[in-house]
Amino acid sequence: MDRRNFLTSVAAAGAAGAAALAGCRSTPAAVPPGELLGTSLDLGHRLRDGGFAPPGETRHVPVLIVGAGIAGLSAGWKLAKAGFADFLLVELENEAGGNSRAGGNAVSAYPWGAHYLPLPTREATAVRELLAELGVLQGDPRAAKPTYDERYLCATPQERLYRDGRWQEGLLPQGAVSAAELAQYQRFFDRMEAFRRQRDSQGRRAFALPMALSSRDAALLVLDTISMHDWLLAQGFDSPHLQWYVNYTCRDDYGASSAAVSAWAGIHYFACRDGEAQNASSDTVLTAPEGNAWLARGMLRSIRERAGDRLLGGALAFRVAGGNGPPGGPIEVDLWLPGESRTVRVVTEQLIWAAPLFLLPHVFSGYETLKSAARSYSYAPWLVANLTLSRFPDDRRGAPRAWDNVLYDSSALGYVVATHQQMRVWPGATVLTYYRAFDDMSPQQGRQMLRDTPREVWAERIFAELERPHPNIRLLTTRLDVFRNGHAMARPTPGLIWGTARARFEGDGTRLRFAHADVSGFSLFEEAQYRGVLAGERTLRQLGVRHSSSLT
Repeated sequence: MDRRNFLTSVAAAGAAGAAALAGCRSTPAAVPPGELLGTSLDLGHRLRDGGFAPPGETRHVPVLIVGAGIAGLSAGWKLAKAGFADFLLVELENEAGGNSRAGGNAVSAYPWGAHYLPLPTREATAVRELLAELGVLQGDPRAAKPTYDERYLCATPQERLYRDGRWQEGLLPQGAVSAAELAQYQRFFDRMEAFRRQRDSQGRRAFALPMALSSRDAALLVLDTISMHDWLLAQGFDSPHLQWYVNYTCRDDYGASSAAVSAWAGIHYFACRDGEAQNASSDTVLTAPEGNAWLARGMLRSIRERAGDRLLGGALAFRVAGGNGPPGGPIEVDLWLPGESRTVRVVTEQLIWAAPLFLLPHVFSGYETLKSAARSYSYAPWLVANLTLSRFPDDRRGAPRAWDNVLYDSSALGYVVATHQQMRVWPGATVLTYYRAFDDMSPQQGRQMLRDTPREVWAERIFAELERPHPNIRLLTTRLDVFRNGHAMARPTPGLIWGTARARFEGDGTRLRFAHADVSGFSLFEEAQYRGVLAGERTLRQLGVRHSSSLT
């Protein structure tokens, strides 16, 4: 979220604040009501265990898209824009959107996952095209500095950090930082700026977004073989505060620590984005109370207006067979419809797999090379909680309330304020969206914790974190809902992004192609949309449907 080149100094931090509570209180106040939600864990376990009924119905569809997250919606959006409507979009959950889904109540809409979109780069042509269609980007989508709808530009202040009992502006620690560390800050951001401006002999950016447009220079690709933590140390960046900050950015974007993320991915966070706006600073993000759900819902609405209702929700794809041998006949996809307790077989000429790749070994029959490649991926678990409050809680001293509020030295990343865009943060009720990564343990341990921990225990742990900066938050919380995602995002571990396993999913098959952020190796809206649009355009070419490209 914090992509500034260098933050100006702020006042030194004051005395240390209240210490975090450890574990649950011995006599806690009653936990407010709420639900324990998440991705369809029962259906996931059903996929692992098998035992589905044989198909009782067979449907024939020219194009089938499995997965209605951002990538699947983008593929359908592209097909519909080209005037092709004979496709089916199936989704395990009852609602489309994937990590960009949202909830809401009488106070506000709020996100269950992704919650912002940085100003799109000039290479992100499909993102700009979508934003223009939705009316958020105004004027020429290919302009160097477009104008954006003010309602979606994050209101100021955008971010702050709670450290040593005090809030400060920005996310890079400032108070009680030595001159030597401040010099390292400057040197680090100078280095990131150099990477951002670097071009290879073919004119490609060193770190582009989407990543497929990045340089292939060996000196850059070797950065994918070591961790970001090790790269920092090798470059002499040993400032504890700088290392905390870089570790935070890895946790924020990738759900993993800087010791687990490749240096290429870690640098990409800082060097890939150069989007600008006529009416906002370059570090401004686009957001809404519901997070990125407005983007997912906008694409679904566009599909329905152009092609009718193409979405089949609550459908688990548990078997994919055919299409992979000469002469490459149609592909069969078996869908379990739990709401109807029956199986439907879909026979399709073109399959776009827009679901996470970790599902392949459980679903695909044959395709052994692809299944082996999918097993090389590692996924980060993630927890999101939405706290509905009767009013904004009392604040420790320091910087004023912001949209993004980060906690220093915490298992939590912090929280965003769902009502920030509505300018109702101060006087009325609000919703705080809390995020927790599990980078301090193995992904398997994190998933087990998500599975086994009751909502009441999560609530106590969340209050223990948030009572540090907001001592009366428990008393003001009227509802607390927890959302679990065991496989929230692919972790860009060393060797994944520019390794052979990921590359196997980039190609264009005769009947099968992959369209998920996993194909890029990390989960960003821009990557998911690029992969979906690319798969849609390749499918249109296979079908002989004329269309204009959104990617050039």
